[in-house]
Amino acid sequence: MSTRLKDTGIPPEVSADAETIALCVAAGKPIPDEIARRVRERSQEVTERLRTQFGTLDIGVPAIRELRGELPAP
Repeated sequence: MSTRLKDTGIPPEVSADAETIALCVAAGKPIPDEIARRVRERSQEVTERLRTQFGTLDIGVPAIRELRGELPAP
């Protein structure tokens, strides 16, 4: 029987970092500095690409205020 892994589109180095982080968290150990640095760099790159593509999205606060309704007077 052959075991084939499904292609998730996630680069192998990203999967490896995610697995290491999950293992560290589960074991209560600190995340290695190098992995934390790589994750921060990748997240900053993705954030910048999204801002370039979509601009700054300010939907959270208005949505919460709309759902919550008016606050009672103090």
